[in-house]
Amino acid sequence: MLAGTAFIAIGFWAWSEKGVLSDLTQVTRLHGFDPVWGVLVVGTVTFVLGFAGCVGALRENICLLKFFSGVIGFIFFLELTAVVLAFVFQGQVREWLNDFYLANVKAYRDDIDLQNLIDSLQKLNHCCGAKDPNDWNLNVYFNCSMSNPSREKCGVPFSCCISDPADTVVNTQCGYDVRASGTPSQWSNTIYVKGCMIALEEWLPRNLYIVAGVFIVISLLQMVGIFFARTLIGDIEKVKFNYY
Repeated sequence: MLAGTAFIAIGFWAWSEKGVLSDLTQVTRLHGFDPVWGVLVVGTVTFVLGFAGCVGALRENICLLKFFSGVIGFIFFLELTAVVLAFVFQGQVREWLNDFYLANVKAYRDDIDLQNLIDSLQKLNHCCGAKDPNDWNLNVYFNCSMSNPSREKCGVPFSCCISDPADTVVNTQCGYDVRASGTPSQWSNTIYVKGCMIALEEWLPRNLYIVAGVFIVISLLQMVGIFFARTLIGDIEKVKFNYY
């Protein structure tokens, strides 16, 4: 419950910093993914489950305990379904992720949290764009059209730049005019030319056991929660049956 409350508080604080709470229409105007939504959803689900499990156990409330175990079971089913579908329909999932990333490239400057998320992904995975740096042509600030008045025209975000370990200050203008001439192979000394979807495809096989281990641990915790809830429900019903 405390963790859920903290997530919800952080989410609303982030929205207040961006002025969303004073102008809720900003939520509908954003064309990309707002990470705050993820924080709020996780926080809300965590809080509701924590409340139902805690109060249900303390008050021996069968309805809350059934709700707790049912929601966890539903979440586990969704996780399992997502894994199976991702394995069976790898091509479609790859295409969906690529389209999702490109949609957020377009909205890169629309939201500061989305911008920070993309920058973090690109710096962490040493990648740029979905398939290559030219994907940034989709963004109105970085495209190479003659009518683009932006100083960032034909550039890429600073997170695409190959940083020098000796640099103590981040050069946010390092991507300016990078794509104005040459080809991706000629940019490799200045920026990352590998797409983030390619980086993801390379990362998964290397960390398959870690991903599988995390999934198994989470699934076991969910199963333990369901088991304890169902056991407590059975004990409460047994006591009530003997009482009446």
